[in-house]
Amino acid sequence: MGLSKSFQLVLFVIFGLLLFRIYDLENKEMQRQGHIAIENYKHQINSITEWNSDGQALFQQLSENFSFQFFQYIHSTDSDNNFTYGTLAKTDADFEDKIFSIELGHINTFADARLQVRLNTSSVITTSFVNLEKAASLTILAYLVIMLSFALLMHVHRRGIKYASDYISNISSLSFQAVETSRLKGSLKPIGIALEKSRGELKASIDSFHNKNDTLTKAAYQDAVTGFSTRRRFDDQIKSISKSDKQQFGVLCIVKAAELASINQLQGREAGDDYLNKIATCIRTAGSKMGVNEFYRVSSSDFALFIHGITTKESERFLDNLKRSFDEYAQTIEPDNIANAGLVPFENQFDPHALLVFADTAVSIAQTSGLNRYHILEKFNGNEQLGDNHWKVTINDLINRKGVKFFQQPILPCNNQVDVYRELFARFFNDEGSNLPTASVVAMAERHRLNIDLDKMLIVHCIQLLSTNPSLKGNFGVNISASSATHEVFVSWLTDILSSHRSVAARLIFEVNESGMQKNLNASQRFVNEMHKVGVKVAIQQFGLGFSSFKFFREVKPDFIKLDSSYSDKIDQNNNNKFFIRMIVDISKRIGIKVVATGVEKQEEKLTLEKLLVDGLQGYYIARPEIIAKTDK
Repeated sequence: MGLSKSFQLVLFVIFGLLLFRIYDLENKEMQRQGHIAIENYKHQINSITEWNSDGQALFQQLSENFSFQFFQYIHSTDSDNNFTYGTLAKTDADFEDKIFSIELGHINTFADARLQVRLNTSSVITTSFVNLEKAASLTILAYLVIMLSFALLMHVHRRGIKYASDYISNISSLSFQAVETSRLKGSLKPIGIALEKSRGELKASIDSFHNKNDTLTKAAYQDAVTGFSTRRRFDDQIKSISKSDKQQFGVLCIVKAAELASINQLQGREAGDDYLNKIATCIRTAGSKMGVNEFYRVSSSDFALFIHGITTKESERFLDNLKRSFDEYAQTIEPDNIANAGLVPFENQFDPHALLVFADTAVSIAQTSGLNRYHILEKFNGNEQLGDNHWKVTINDLINRKGVKFFQQPILPCNNQVDVYRELFARFFNDEGSNLPTASVVAMAERHRLNIDLDKMLIVHCIQLLSTNPSLKGNFGVNISASSATHEVFVSWLTDILSSHRSVAARLIFEVNESGMQKNLNASQRFVNEMHKVGVKVAIQQFGLGFSSFKFFREVKPDFIKLDSSYSDKIDQNNNNKFFIRMIVDISKRIGIKVVATGVEKQEEKLTLEKLLVDGLQGYYIARPEIIAKTDK
């Protein structure tokens, strides 16, 4: 039962009891007055000791002071003296008589007669009834006033409760409007204070949550190095444009920073980050002039931007500005080629995948064209492999004219009894002498199945370099693709050529990627065995990125494993990497495999890795790669 009904019930009971109490008091007062009336009658009747006259005379005498309802005088000997008035039963009882019940009767006996009377109760009852009526009226009036006041207060109270409940219900909308405390008075005032306090605290919590969410969103959707948006935002944007019903057109530009891998190897990761940051600045400067305010880093070395509302002809101004910035930046660093750009048009309702393939084709053509070049593909002509075909021609050309030069980077032995080597890095150039991105050359060679021809050219060029330059002392590591190393015909060719150059073969270490070797364990084992037969050693590079197993150690048995550079990064602070390296070193020493840590760029990393008992260290902190000279110093 609610408060309102409970209060009404309690109030009804209280006033009911009050009315009953007033009635009881008036009833007692009436009984007292009736008793007085009877006593007065007795006193007067007792003063008449003898009465010999008739009854009517007696009635008239007594009626002067009393009002009778019933009067009966009966003489014992003379019936003529008898007199009767009224009746004992009230035939028409008034409302007062129904409320109050009293009988004022008396019987008196004379010497010769008997008198029975009943006094009229009207005078006695009327006074009490009038008093009761007044008290009841006042009580009922008070009850009604209180009830009306309570109803009014409850109406105000309910309005306050409804306002509070509506406010609480609207909290889910996070409107956070100020609480109208004037609508929450009296007993509801604490609720208003609590709501206002809760509103402030909740708003502060939500604001704090939004700030943290913005920070996390920024971290998740903004690249830390360049400040550009991440690939996820790019995917959302390209889907939004492709699904838009509104008429849209413009161009998509993809910029590939193809020298990133080379700079990371030659100068270290910090230099690579600075290189990406400078390219991002060039893109941002050129794009801002075209009204672009959002840029994307879609992969480690690829950037993208949309320029809306322009044609490919109009976009040349942007590309010229971008190339000019790249050329200016190229004058301050060692690589001549900074980046290449590919640009394609788009309209709404396009196929995102086809557009990206088209843009990648444009970038591929730009990469094979020269330093900091760009290329525009204006139409979808159905020949999406145009860029790849251009790469095929370019790779065949550099293989035929041996368009390669070697850089070398030494490995520092951690133990004087350990014989290590210098790694050779191949750098390719086109017929104009412009550098080609190494990662792109290798990837396109794999795509067009030219990797074996490319590896053959590199090996032949390396053998010739070492054979014709006796001043180049020591051992050298040469990178070959895993697909070549596990190709039976290539291994047979390699065995034959190395058998004819055993003195050079004894100085070679072929470096092969771990993930590629693990795809075909039997072929990998055969490659290592065949190389050992002709005196060549084998190193597994980027070790730790794949799913290494004891079976790989036991059956393939390479001479070196080169840990991926990610294990050296802040190794002094990473206990998990320390545990992994300690385990690998322990296993390797048991079966005679040497462990080389790569990507060493800080003194703390070097000291920690030496404590972990690796056999060799390679990285920018140890030595910077430099072009190999025919006369080795």
